[in-house]
Amino acid sequence: MRVLKFGGTSVANADNIKLVLAIIAQKAEKEPLAVVVSALSKVTDLLQLAASKAAQNDESFRDIVLEIEKKHLDTLKQLIPVSEQSALLSHIKRIINHLETLLDGCFLLGELSPRTSDTILSFGELLSSFIIAEALKQKLKNTNYKDSRELIKTNAVFGKATVNFELSNALIQNYFENNDAQVVLLPGFIAATEDGITTTLGRGGSDYTAAIFAGALSVDELEIWTDVNGMYTANPKLVKQAQPIATISYQEAMELSHFGAKVLYPPTIQPVLQKNIPIWIKNTFEPQAEGTLISNSVAANGTPVKGISHIDNITLITLEGSGMIGVAGSSKRLFEVLSNEKINVIFITQASSEHSICIGIQNSDAETAEIAINKAFEIEIAQNKVEPCIVEKNLCIIALVGENMKNHQGLSGRMFSTLGKNNVNIRAIAQGASERNISVVINERDVKKALNTLHENFFEENTKQLNLFVMGVGNVGEKFMEQIHQQKKFLKENLKINLRVVAVSNSKKMYFDEEGMSLKDWPSLLVNGEVSNAEAFVSRVKELNLRNSIFVDITANEKVAQLYEHFLKQNVAVVTCNKIACSSAYANYQNLKNLSRKYNAPFLFETNVGAGLPIIDTVKNLIASGDKVHKIQAVLSGSLNFIFNNFNENNPFDEVVKEAGIQGFTEPDPKIDLSGVDVARKILILIRESGYQMEIEDIENLSFLPEECMNTTNNDDFFKSLVTHASHFQQLLKEANEKEARLKFVAQFENGKANVGLQCIAKDHPFYNLEGKDNIVLFYTDRYVDQPLLIKGAGAGAAVTASGIFADVIRIGNV
Repeated sequence: MRVLKFGGTSVANADNIKLVLAIIAQKAEKEPLAVVVSALSKVTDLLQLAASKAAQNDESFRDIVLEIEKKHLDTLKQLIPVSEQSALLSHIKRIINHLETLLDGCFLLGELSPRTSDTILSFGELLSSFIIAEALKQKLKNTNYKDSRELIKTNAVFGKATVNFELSNALIQNYFENNDAQVVLLPGFIAATEDGITTTLGRGGSDYTAAIFAGALSVDELEIWTDVNGMYTANPKLVKQAQPIATISYQEAMELSHFGAKVLYPPTIQPVLQKNIPIWIKNTFEPQAEGTLISNSVAANGTPVKGISHIDNITLITLEGSGMIGVAGSSKRLFEVLSNEKINVIFITQASSEHSICIGIQNSDAETAEIAINKAFEIEIAQNKVEPCIVEKNLCIIALVGENMKNHQGLSGRMFSTLGKNNVNIRAIAQGASERNISVVINERDVKKALNTLHENFFEENTKQLNLFVMGVGNVGEKFMEQIHQQKKFLKENLKINLRVVAVSNSKKMYFDEEGMSLKDWPSLLVNGEVSNAEAFVSRVKELNLRNSIFVDITANEKVAQLYEHFLKQNVAVVTCNKIACSSAYANYQNLKNLSRKYNAPFLFETNVGAGLPIIDTVKNLIASGDKVHKIQAVLSGSLNFIFNNFNENNPFDEVVKEAGIQGFTEPDPKIDLSGVDVARKILILIRESGYQMEIEDIENLSFLPEECMNTTNNDDFFKSLVTHASHFQQLLKEANEKEARLKFVAQFENGKANVGLQCIAKDHPFYNLEGKDNIVLFYTDRYVDQPLLIKGAGAGAAVTASGIFADVIRIGNV
């Protein structure tokens, strides 16, 4: 024999019930069945709401009754042939009339007793089981309906009654021994006292009802049919990558169900545990799916962590003070107070110093607990031996669960390290001696990030998901998006990095997709996005609070650079090619570096100097290894190098500058490059990364542009001024040719001083043969004295800059 239980979503409506009937009919061909059903989806909530409103003298409870009546009448009409509906509809209306009479009583008395509440809530299962039984009889004539209240007997603790198993088992066994029906249909959740007064087994009690029948009848298996493919490694609504668990022990299932795994009501396991009756968790909507098997067998070589679960709406209460040290009975008094107030303690931890004890309870019990505890310890509080209890609300408990965890070292450290890297603050920790469960209390706003981070670490073959928020999708940004699209599969398969672009933004529009946007459709998605707003962008990133978040700045905008501080404080890494932040006031540069360390949020800006060349990284490694930089000589502007390499008697200066812009070598405002400001920022960043403190004003800028060019306010006027002063640029070229030299815009640092400017470079100098848009940097250090360390390569262009940004993102993924 087998017991099947179908939950509220499985019997939510006529279409779902038809699936249930098909499953029952198929199973009944092989063996007799006892089938337990819940109320139709949401009906128990409606009954509770109606009762509450009636007790508050709110007439709207009648509308709720009408809604309940319509829901059941509609369901019956869709399941039963018209010719047989009349008597059944009348029966449902009689039940609804009885319900309304009870609610009228609550309305007139203005109260709702626990006993009346249980009776009212029982109507959900009574109605659903009657309809499903009648529908099943259309398929299987040998179907009986039995009211569970006649078989399951409890005490008179209404709301969550305790089962009298000795009496209940005898009644159940006697009924089934004298019953030859192929299927017995029973309502879940409800029971009765020995005097026949209706009681309930607690919310989720239909699972418990099924387990009671399974245990009493010693069946082969208990099947719990729900709307998911078994118990999952985490809540699939919060963790999209969660996977069904194939097999799990009774103890693991109890731990997970206690910590919020909604597919199984925690007490369910007790009646079947001693008799070693396996429990299957199956999906009504995918009956062929394997599901989860709960049994006594646990694979010795199975994964140490079976699941990650959580409980929301937790309050942490801490009682501390010197008056508790060495004083026997302090803990007893605390728990006695809570027991007297019928407050369930979910989490306990106590320091070995006995100076404090910390408990976790539901938010709804916080106020009652605080008042009761402070009253119980009022003498010690008045004598300053104990502090008034500290109450922290809106927290959440996260638990790692696994039978084999005790056989694996370092799981706790791995858990804490994973959370710490994502700036999830742990408020309290608890771990039992069995090591089957490691629980931590965290802020409720971090629960999704924490669950996903832990799941990624323990279940996804160490695949690290990076969530990118990209601001600036012009020439470089477009190439960056192309490179991500092209390499996404490679990164996931070879480096175990899963890249998701969650947001893109330009100066006009921004678009967010928490699940990660389509990389081939992002331009059209952005066009149809919302109006761009920097503050709103930051708020959305903060609100999403995703793990491994990276803000990618591909702009040259000062206001965007000012956002870095906000991101770093939220543990959001920053990758940028925007030089403004690192070349701003030294105090701001240092502050960003400090925030990066404090909040464990990488701040990478390799593309600030040399586009994709590893210049900054090289400097960092030199300094970290104990070397000291004394002198820097560099050509740091790929755009200026391109311009002066292509400028000659046949190519006017203004035309070459325009061509550099078309090829994406210059900033949107080319004057930034030609004025030397861009190069000054770059050498300043190298100087700072070399360990020196310097401001942009300390760098002498020997500009080669006429003053009129410098004073223009837009690109059109700037290019006109270049034409006007064409002879000036021709003269610079002539002087270089006469010296058999080449024009290069050079940045220099030596003896604490720095300058940038146009120079005539002789043939014997390393800079002379620098072609195209290349950059070159010479570092003279303690270790590189006679022959400097030389880095040379392409230093401008959308593709190489994008690849440098991409490399920084990958670097974060490999941390």
